[in-house]
Amino acid sequence: MAKSVVVVGGGTAGWMTACYLKAAFGDRVRITLVESPGVETIGVGEATFSTMRSFFEYIGLAEHEWMPPCRATYKLAIKFRGWSEPGIDFYHPFERLPVVDGFTLADWWISMGGVDDFGRSVFLAAALCDGVRSPRHLDGSLVADLGRDDSLSRSTPDDETVQYPYGYHFDATHLAKLLARHGIGQGVEHIVDEIAHVRLDARGWISHLVGSSGRHFDADLYVDCTGFRGVLVNGALHEPFISFADTLPNDRAVVCRVPREDPSTIQPFTTATAAAAGWIWSIPLFDGISAGYVYSSRYSSEDEAERILRSFVGRGDEDVATKHIGMRVGRSRNTWVNNCVAVGLAAGFVEPLESTGLFLVQHGIEQLVKNWPGAQWDDGLRRSYNAQMANCIDGIREFLALHYHASARRDNDYWQDAKRRPLPDGLRERMAYWHTKLPDRDSVYLPYHGFDPYSYSCMLLGLGEVPCPPRPALQLLDPAAAKRALESIRQRGRSLVGALPSHYDYLAHQQLLYEGSMTQSLNGRPGNGHTLDITGRTARQGPPANTTVGRER
Repeated sequence: MAKSVVVVGGGTAGWMTACYLKAAFGDRVRITLVESPGVETIGVGEATFSTMRSFFEYIGLAEHEWMPPCRATYKLAIKFRGWSEPGIDFYHPFERLPVVDGFTLADWWISMGGVDDFGRSVFLAAALCDGVRSPRHLDGSLVADLGRDDSLSRSTPDDETVQYPYGYHFDATHLAKLLARHGIGQGVEHIVDEIAHVRLDARGWISHLVGSSGRHFDADLYVDCTGFRGVLVNGALHEPFISFADTLPNDRAVVCRVPREDPSTIQPFTTATAAAAGWIWSIPLFDGISAGYVYSSRYSSEDEAERILRSFVGRGDEDVATKHIGMRVGRSRNTWVNNCVAVGLAAGFVEPLESTGLFLVQHGIEQLVKNWPGAQWDDGLRRSYNAQMANCIDGIREFLALHYHASARRDNDYWQDAKRRPLPDGLRERMAYWHTKLPDRDSVYLPYHGFDPYSYSCMLLGLGEVPCPPRPALQLLDPAAAKRALESIRQRGRSLVGALPSHYDYLAHQQLLYEGSMTQSLNGRPGNGHTLDITGRTARQGPPANTTVGRER
């Protein structure tokens, strides 16, 4: 039975892992996190799946506790700009397609000629995005029209049957700090030290780690959160890395963060804008905008990529710091090797498109708990975990490959190359099927990978390349109910835009409440024990009692 864990690496992945394991096992499992001093968190701003809500629920952090200090905003959708042709955009929201008389509204929309914008016709979230509305009223209540389940009881996304209507955007550095504070407060031992050596036993399992301080770290189970380096799983244990460079074109990114000229226009969605050699993300934070150009080094130099990004954010002549990142796109062959589990970038990464990075962290942690090793270290549990993670990452690869292959863009060598690349096994057959009818549960990638059939329909209809004919049966069905459903979405969207606060107004209101709570805490009145102020400093002064640095423990 694994009763002690050493998590190697901090940042968002490391602290998510430590907090989740502590929430799951309490004091029955000893959790130690060792992180190097001065290691930067990759990413200026981060966007997530809607599943992140269940993670925060599981570890016991409410939105009003973590969102304000992390500059967080809501994410109702991704807006794709210019992926089919310049000037055209479409939404991929967190909202499943309504069904009328056994057929989705996407099917009905096609049968009626598909003359209006697809997403704005069938998704209520599109109206909130266009209207720059919050998904919550000022009193905190969630808009009633969007499908959701508010009673999680520490469930995981595997256990939920209802699509939650939003994910999040946040400052990754500040979230890591907040999670560190929370985890330490729950009993995670935090040690700042550089791992200098990984010692293996006769079986090839990790026996202990040696820090640059000379200190030894031993545990039953080791979690590799060392990012693209994969210090434990790829380095010490020599697990092969499987590259996805054959199917996905991008291998570099340049990122920056800029202030928002008009703070009252915080958009409740991520934007993915097609560019000459890739695409540019725009993530709205409460106090600024995170932007990044994800591109292929085959078609753009670093200097050219930075020039394009600066032009995009309108800060070409200003002193705005940028960071260049090389991306290792692919996955470790196995993410659990002997007594080591890779989580986060060490396990795999399939570029930032569709915001899958933290989803893979969350999914990896959840599955680790569900496959936790017993006294005999049943190899079946390890094999099950590896199969689940491989299927998940491979499924994301397929979905992202679809974005490039189904895009109607072909205006330069980059976009032509992206379309010509080999497709993952099985995708070509599935795409042929979608020429006959829209994706359904029987025709998408069957193993779990985070995307429902409606997501595939959104992309196929938005990207504009794959023709999806109307279902013959709909010619014989009365369309009256479907027309009423479409009209109801239109009218309800208009009503909600008028009734809901703007995204900015809601967030600013929550910020004021948070700052009031923080002031009370600093004045010695009841407050929350892990409150961070707006600068990221802890409200309590002094280091936590169970944080050690090198030999000073």
